[in-house]
Amino acid sequence: MRRISTLTAIVFAFLFAASAPAYADKLADIKAKGFVQCGVGGDLPGFSKQDKDGQWRGLDIDICRAVAAAVFGDAQAVKFTPLTAAERFEALRSGKVDILSRNTSWTMAHDTQRGVRFVGVSYYDGQGFLVPARLGVESAKGLSGARVCVLSSTTSELNVADFFAANAMILQKKTFKTAAEAVAAYEAGECDAYTTDRAGLAARRLGLKEPGAHVVLPEIISKEPLGPAVAAGDDRWFNVVRWTLMALINAEELGVFSTNIEELKKSRNPAIRRLLGLEGDFGAKLGLPKDWAAKAIAAVGHYGEIYDRNVGPASKLKLKRGVNALWSQGGVMYAPPIR
Repeated sequence: MRRISTLTAIVFAFLFAASAPAYADKLADIKAKGFVQCGVGGDLPGFSKQDKDGQWRGLDIDICRAVAAAVFGDAQAVKFTPLTAAERFEALRSGKVDILSRNTSWTMAHDTQRGVRFVGVSYYDGQGFLVPARLGVESAKGLSGARVCVLSSTTSELNVADFFAANAMILQKKTFKTAAEAVAAYEAGECDAYTTDRAGLAARRLGLKEPGAHVVLPEIISKEPLGPAVAAGDDRWFNVVRWTLMALINAEELGVFSTNIEELKKSRNPAIRRLLGLEGDFGAKLGLPKDWAAKAIAAVGHYGEIYDRNVGPASKLKLKRGVNALWSQGGVMYAPPIR
């Protein structure tokens, strides 16, 4: 009887092992290859786009550079892969990229059905509409029967259908694989409106031949929490990316800029000392050096510096902080503490 029980236990152990997910060590693999591979949009000013010298710029780019700095102490130890909306999740699941930092909305379906995990929110946005001023449309509710350009395989496509249905409006939807195609069709007059996240509308409007001839309608028809994601199944890599983002947000709240880190190493504030790796050993819990966060902040600045440089009022996009301000300054940007 004991022999049968032992055999049964072995069989069950084998079956359990076969069905259990195999967890890789992404961080070890990344350290071995010497760089972070980051999936980005690639053509969205303010978020991810190459400048005239071929250098990658943008908020999404800086998040990836911060992770590279945390892991390697070098913000340049990163490579960028432009991805369409249809390509992005498979590229992450397959290991083609290590991080997806690409104006991608954190939704329940994305978080539970795509094999990816969102680490947090790097930009709170909402969907809107861009229309030619000559149409005289002042509200999105005046778009019934309009031809609307939208990207396929995105939450934007789902949201616009919901908005028109909820308001008993007629939708003539035209879908495109890339934003460049959708905007070109809109500018050519094939559509009466173009819809995407409002930050994206501001960026695309700048690229039109006559930006002033187009207006963004006032309605915000959705919640679009945008943020980096990693493939599901590796908690350590998830934590590395999550806590790098959280460190950037906490740094702004604590007044830790890219330019004053050395000075603040003399601070007696325990929260600052933990952030800079002067107390505790939080890096070890991530598989990183003690000063991982200090290196990330020194490389790209705190969250406010990143925002202002890429999309803020002094940038070409001229976007106010709004809900992306810190919670202590009237916004909703908030990070758990490092302690």
